[in-house]
Amino acid sequence: MSKKQRKTLIRIVLSAVLLAVSVLLPAEGPLRLAVFLVPYAVIGWDVLWRAVRNIARGQVFDENFLMSVATIGAFFTGEYPEAVFVMLFYQVGELFQSYAVGKSRQSIASLMDIRPDYANLERNGALEEVDPEEVAVGDVIVVKAGEKIPLDGVVLEGASALDTAALTGEALPRDVAPGDDVISGCINQTGLLRVQVTKPFGQSTVAKILDLVENSSSKKARAEHFITKFARYYTPAVVFAALALAVIPSLVTGAWGEWIHRALIFLVISCPCALVISVPLSFFGGIGGASRAGILVKGSNYLEVLARTEVVVFDKTGTLTRGVFNVTAVHPEECPERRLLELAALAEFLDLPVSRTLAGQGCLSDQHPLMIGQTGFWGLEFTHSLTTNADVILGLGTRFGEADSSSWYQGVTFDPDKTTFLQIDIDPNEIGRNYAVEIGAIGDLKIGLAQILEEVKKICPEGKSNPELREQIAAAKAAFKASNEAISNDGRFPMTPQRILKDVKEVIPEDAIIFTDVGWNKNGVAQEFDITVPGTIHHSSGLATMGFGASAVLGGKLAAPDKIVLTLTGDGGFGVNPTCMATAVEKGIACTWVVMNNSAFGTIAGLENANYKTKFGTVFHTPDGESYSPCWADVAKAYGVDSIRCSTADEFKPALEKAIEANKAGKPFLVEAPMENIVVPTPGCWNINDIYSPNELVKEGKLVKKENGQYVAPSHSKSHNA
Repeated sequence: MSKKQRKTLIRIVLSAVLLAVSVLLPAEGPLRLAVFLVPYAVIGWDVLWRAVRNIARGQVFDENFLMSVATIGAFFTGEYPEAVFVMLFYQVGELFQSYAVGKSRQSIASLMDIRPDYANLERNGALEEVDPEEVAVGDVIVVKAGEKIPLDGVVLEGASALDTAALTGEALPRDVAPGDDVISGCINQTGLLRVQVTKPFGQSTVAKILDLVENSSSKKARAEHFITKFARYYTPAVVFAALALAVIPSLVTGAWGEWIHRALIFLVISCPCALVISVPLSFFGGIGGASRAGILVKGSNYLEVLARTEVVVFDKTGTLTRGVFNVTAVHPEECPERRLLELAALAEFLDLPVSRTLAGQGCLSDQHPLMIGQTGFWGLEFTHSLTTNADVILGLGTRFGEADSSSWYQGVTFDPDKTTFLQIDIDPNEIGRNYAVEIGAIGDLKIGLAQILEEVKKICPEGKSNPELREQIAAAKAAFKASNEAISNDGRFPMTPQRILKDVKEVIPEDAIIFTDVGWNKNGVAQEFDITVPGTIHHSSGLATMGFGASAVLGGKLAAPDKIVLTLTGDGGFGVNPTCMATAVEKGIACTWVVMNNSAFGTIAGLENANYKTKFGTVFHTPDGESYSPCWADVAKAYGVDSIRCSTADEFKPALEKAIEANKAGKPFLVEAPMENIVVPTPGCWNINDIYSPNELVKEGKLVKKENGQYVAPSHSKSHNA
């Protein structure tokens, strides 16, 4: 309740008390008139004043004039209590109306809290806090994290995410960088921005929106227009009708007092105040009620249209949601529940980077802003730049195996001299197996991570925020994708493995179940193929598992009959056990084999050549040196499996789409893609000579420290370089 409304309430209460006292007092004659004039003056002086003021301005026929005539006339007829009662009830109605309007205005104002209070103007190398209206076009302003953007402009320096929900309804933040346009009213969430102003405040986006809402009364509904015109004629008609009722019968009967009294009653009853006020008030109340629900309505005419609306079409999710989400339940599908929630919760609460092993792909979405990718032989340099300099590494269900740890060479993937290792595993034999641990815990990861998060919240209730780390991760991922863009879109034939993976990603659904084998189809997937749904990728490991993918896909389809299930396998791995196709045909197992045929055991050939300078049995050549390989599409047809062997790069995607349609119809399908034998990038190292031919620095297959406590530096010349 406003200060004015509180004063009105006090006047109403005081007038009511004085009226009661006046009724009870045994006063007569002029004294009785004076007694009732006191509560009348208390409650009605402002109405009388407004009537006089409006008459002076030429606005005679309004509710103030009618109430003044009716109540003063009542005094002249000797109905003193009636005069005070009428004015008192009128003021009570006005108070209720004012309160309702005030609540609506508050709702609208709170929803429209996008007006910036200040702008950080850059002058002579210093920042000056000024009113946004004082900033000119061309000036440079600085917007810090957490501040509203005060004026429209273009970003000169800095990168950040903007909350645009108040203006666009979009829940997701919008990323901006130098050269991007920004609009006023948005909230800068993360980085520092230098913005050059392109519009004065009066022409800015926020100013225009505020003007539209604040002046919504100008956009009247048809009902409001009608009642305004009606009141213009109705009010004078009532006044003249009351005058006629008082004069004409009195001239005939001579009973002036009686007919004047009847005229005044008619005047009060016919007062159009409620009629004139009720229509616009109801629309305004509707706008206020909508604002309390988070909906801005620019005028009553739009409310009138909405009342007749039968179908509403929304353009985006942000229109219907607030972008505030809560997990109500977790229902994992095709994956252990432990991999779905607790890891992400702990990482996000402390803003911790998450790396993974080859087998651990899918534990957290590869597109998560804290996922830094795979470690080890096929790990990325950016990933290793963080893992080698980590203060603490928490190993979850990993043994820190040789391929995932770059054969344990110091400074390639991990550095035990810089890093303290912690480890949780359900198998006690894995604790400290390859790296000494400060703390080792035996138990279920789901329970363990939940307990760690619970304790962390006690120590650090607010959590941690590291926007710089998130920016680094995002930039590294973007740079890696950019480095592969050209070769991923290359139309050469035989195809590049990058092109194959790109096309597969574009065709299959996000929740498709993928099995890999040994080679590009595994190692390349781990590097470049984003897995966003936990439990949808299943990797093999090592030479001994060649042929895994071709057969495992059958079990995967039986376990998930409603999913698209396929395997990415090389010609070598598929050739280990092509008889699995007979099982698929006999049992009606509708899966897809994608054979990436490079006429070699590609990865194994690279390792063999790097370490032993031979390619015996790993690269398929005829005696005259020509590459050869069976046509696996023909082999598939011999088993009764529909198949396609691509003859151009552009044929691959339609062939895969045809395979998916065949799967939906209950039939297995094979797609063979002749592929160029491109070596998988290996930023890490995996020196198998150290594993199989130990020297003084290797004992029982593990690298040990030298006398000075340091590990031997790696020799990348001995690692995988084809």
